[in-house]
Amino acid sequence: MSCIFCDIINGKIPSNKLYEDDKILAFKDINPEAPIHFLVVPKIHIKSANEIKEENSGVVSHIFEVIPKIFSELNSSGDYRIVNNCGKKAGQTVNHLHFHVLGGRDMSWPPG
Repeated sequence: MSCIFCDIINGKIPSNKLYEDDKILAFKDINPEAPIHFLVVPKIHIKSANEIKEENSGVVSHIFEVIPKIFSELNSSGDYRIVNNCGKKAGQTVNHLHFHVLGGRDMSWPPG
């Protein structure tokens, strides 16, 4: 089964990369919902937040350490939202753990 995020990570599908290291990749969302909207994905395939375990949780911690650095390079002042959908009914459309980072505008709750 093919995974679009694995294909992006492996360079089979182009992306507008913002950050990359040996553990994660961050790239601009192709359908942005805010002036700043990027995704951060682990390079190892983790299907969803339900599959975060002791042996792979370090990459998730790393994602949350890097997000503020990426955001500050894009917008030195401002707040942002981090979104993760877990499961089809919650809106997860790609079965590879990923975090949306949105900013550059006021956010409302609940999101629409």
